[in-house]
Amino acid sequence: MTGAPAYTVVVPTIGRPCLAECLRALAAADGHAPHEVVVVDDRPEPDGDLPLETAGQLLDRVRTLRTGGRGPAAARNAGWQTVRTPWTVFLDDDVQVLPDWSRRLADDLRAAGPEVGGVQGRLRVPLPLDRRPTDWERTTKGLENAAWATADMAYRTEALKRTGGFDERFPRAFREDADLALRVQRAGWELVRGARVTRHPVRPAHWWASLPAQRGNADDALMNRLHGRDWWDRAQAPRGRLPRHLAVTGAALAAAGCALAGRRRAASACAVLWTLGTAEFALARILPGPRTAREIAGMLGTSVLIPPLAVRHWLRGVVRHRHAEPLGGAE
Repeated sequence: MTGAPAYTVVVPTIGRPCLAECLRALAAADGHAPHEVVVVDDRPEPDGDLPLETAGQLLDRVRTLRTGGRGPAAARNAGWQTVRTPWTVFLDDDVQVLPDWSRRLADDLRAAGPEVGGVQGRLRVPLPLDRRPTDWERTTKGLENAAWATADMAYRTEALKRTGGFDERFPRAFREDADLALRVQRAGWELVRGARVTRHPVRPAHWWASLPAQRGNADDALMNRLHGRDWWDRAQAPRGRLPRHLAVTGAALAAAGCALAGRRRAASACAVLWTLGTAEFALARILPGPRTAREIAGMLGTSVLIPPLAVRHWLRGVVRHRHAEPLGGAE
């Protein structure tokens, strides 16, 4: 399209089946095709070919790289460092751009003044219409309000060069995008929301998916160290329940300690506090959901386990990143 800046799409993947739909949707978006599509294969041990043929008319523009399981931050870095266009657009492999996406992207990039370093796409998470959403579906729905999520995020390639791109100390798809956004803003650029829309389906997940997700508390500890404790507000990130998890876990430990010391009344009081805290957490997750037997059982079980897991991962992050250098004098 006339006057629209050139861009390259970078898609990190671990070989999930959804990559095929991601590439198919990208090929169907007409109006302003990418200069290249860089698919970064981050599988530790590739056991088959990626479904690149679904890129259709874009297949001759697809280029692949391998990063060997180093994580999404490293995969994205490997991709953008080979980009030769003014803009780099990051897409996750589980999103599907809409048919008018490339035309709207062209409008977004044309409208970006020299002070703009990044333009975010708008995510839409479809939910079932015939029942209430599950806890996992509601969590995914929250991406619609996430600021600067790299599920669909365009950055000036120059901004990535000046900031060094993604911090590879973030080993999973969590907080690495918020960290980069804060560093781009610190370097003097503005970040804005564009008009393009991308569909983000809810991927299948086991009932215990919320348990491994608690590893992200270690990444929050790194964010605190790098950007100061007010980073939540600057990154427009909702605060989690870590303070409540600390209180509930503390009550459980206190109950056990008092019981071992023979202080039965104190142990009973702490046990009541733990029960009340755990019940509040479980109800907060159950009541908005479908309330099926399977969902209720899953919420009850994981609501007992999440607080101590969250605290454990947070403490590990505090210890692991205690020597990380704060950025710009953040404390």
